[in-house]
Amino acid sequence: MGSKEKMRTEAEMYELILNIARNDERIRAVYMNGSRTNPNVPKDIFQDYDLVYVVTDTSAFIEDKKWIDNFGERLFMQYPDEHPDYLSDKENFYGWLMQFKDGNRIDLHVESILHAQENISVDKLCVLLLDKDNRFPEIGESTDEDYWVKMPSKEQYLCTCNEFWWCLDNVAKGLWREETPYVQDMLNFHVRKQLEKMLSWKIGIETDFSVSVGKSGKYMHCWLPEEEWKMYLSTYCGGDTKECWDAVFRMCDLFEKTAIFVGERLGYLYNEEEGKNCRRFLEHVRKLPPDAVEIY
Repeated sequence: MGSKEKMRTEAEMYELILNIARNDERIRAVYMNGSRTNPNVPKDIFQDYDLVYVVTDTSAFIEDKKWIDNFGERLFMQYPDEHPDYLSDKENFYGWLMQFKDGNRIDLHVESILHAQENISVDKLCVLLLDKDNRFPEIGESTDEDYWVKMPSKEQYLCTCNEFWWCLDNVAKGLWREETPYVQDMLNFHVRKQLEKMLSWKIGIETDFSVSVGKSGKYMHCWLPEEEWKMYLSTYCGGDTKECWDAVFRMCDLFEKTAIFVGERLGYLYNEEEGKNCRRFLEHVRKLPPDAVEIY
């Protein structure tokens, strides 16, 4: 990375962000959202500055490839709206994701005035930093309540249980075939998501559904007992087949225990037979010889 750059402080970054806006007549307002506006997120050096400049015309900023140099020397960056698979609306919203050499990161967007007026109040984590024309109404205190765990309906609870056990069928055949990439995808993008939901519902019950567990459940450790959190971490596995099988059964133990708790507290009947049948199938497949010509 070359010579070390001193990381600009939060105060320095805010001064830079606001001075750029104040000195550019095309920028009429500035607002911020994300982790820095969430009072429940601990501050650390990796927090992004999620910023929006409300502008008279987005195209002028998009066409000028040099104006973002005002924010500092970049290490690398991304133009998400230029990705061919991303549905963008450049006339109203366009972004630059920038990692700077000093360690700071800004996720910056320009937004049309009309679009901002229609959408600024949707995100309750929004904080208005500058409003040159007093276009926007007073925004309430920043809160993450939109992201709080929501109480599941009976149908959501039962479908989550069913999805967890059903997808383990795919994991079993993948492990028998030693198709590690497929197994990892099924475990982490399908099975784990059901376990994550069930644990979040348990946390919701114990906190009166007044907290957020964060993206991918990254804050679950704040509310789960240490032993339970360690159990959850032990459900992650590497590429070794035996290691994966062991992790699968730990997932089963943790899911079943949590699902019974959630069901009892919410008055939903947990389908014990479904879980027992799936576990018996998993145990059978684990012992199945690699040259087997029949499952049973």
